[in-house]
Amino acid sequence: MSRRGTFVKTQCLLAIAFLSCAVSAQNRGPVDLANAPVAPGARRIAYGSGALQFGELRLPSTKGPHPVAIVIHGGCWLARLGTLDPRAVAIDNMRPMAAALNEAGIATWNIEYRRLGDEGGGWPGTFRDVAAGADVIRTLAPDHSLDLKRVISIGHSAGAHLALWLAARPKLPATSDLFTRDPLRLSGVVSLDGPADLKATIPLQRPVCGGPVITDLIGGTPEERPQRYREASPIEVLPLGVPQAFFTGRMFAAHAAPYEIAAKRAGDVVQISALPTADHFVFIDPKSDVWPQVIASVRRLLLP
Repeated sequence: MSRRGTFVKTQCLLAIAFLSCAVSAQNRGPVDLANAPVAPGARRIAYGSGALQFGELRLPSTKGPHPVAIVIHGGCWLARLGTLDPRAVAIDNMRPMAAALNEAGIATWNIEYRRLGDEGGGWPGTFRDVAAGADVIRTLAPDHSLDLKRVISIGHSAGAHLALWLAARPKLPATSDLFTRDPLRLSGVVSLDGPADLKATIPLQRPVCGGPVITDLIGGTPEERPQRYREASPIEVLPLGVPQAFFTGRMFAAHAAPYEIAAKRAGDVVQISALPTADHFVFIDPKSDVWPQVIASVRRLLLP
C-alpha cells in the first residue's frame, strides 16, 4: 500500500473508532450535548415554510446592537446517522455552544436545515436552506438589535463546510443553482473540525458516514459534476474574502495544511489551530479544554 493509502486508511480507522464511542473519558459526545440542559430564552423563528426551515435566536443580556454568530450543526449532511439519536446530528447538539456564545455577549442564530434523507435535502436544497437561514438575519435585525456589520458563521463538521461556503456565496455565478442575489456578507468564519475540500474527503465518506454522502450531496462525482464542486467546495472557491479561524482535530487533521496554503496563497487571512489528537466534539463543548481557544477566536472576529 502507498504512503497516501496508508494515511487514508489510518484516518478512516480513527474516524470509525471515534464514531463507535459515545464519549471519551474527558469529553461529551453528540448525544450528551443534545441532551445537555441549557439556559432558557431561545426563540424559535421560521425562515421558510418547511418544517426544518427554522432557527433558534438567543439574545445577550447586554445592550445592542449585538454581534451575531450563525451556528450550523454537522452530522454528515444526513437526517439520520446510523443508529444515533437523530438529535445528535441536528440543531440540538449545538445548543450548549450557542448558549455559551450568548453568555459571552454574542447573539446566536442556531439554524436547522434539510439534509440527505429529508424531502428536498441534498443539492440544491441543503445549500439553499442554509443561505436562506443566514439571509433572514436582515429581517430579524431591526426588532432584535442585531449588528449586520458583525456577523460570522460558525459550524462544526459538515456544518463547518457550510459555514465556509456561506462566506463564498457572493462569488457564485448567476447561472448557479445556489446563486442568491445580494447575499448577507459575513465578517468572518469559524470552522470547527470540518471538511474544507470535498474532493479530498470522498475517501472518508463511507467509513465515517456509512454511505456516499458527498457524492449524494453534490449529485455526482467530481468527474460527473465538476462545476458543482467548484461552487460548493470551500477550497475551490477561495479567496473567501473574510478572516477565518480554522480548527481541526483528528477527524480532519489532514485538511489543515493544504487549506492554510491554499487560503493564504489566495490572499485570505486564516488562523489555523491544528489539534491532531483532539476528539471531534470538543470543539463545540463549552466544558472541554479546547473551548477557550474557540471562544477566543470568536471574540477576535466579533468583539472589540
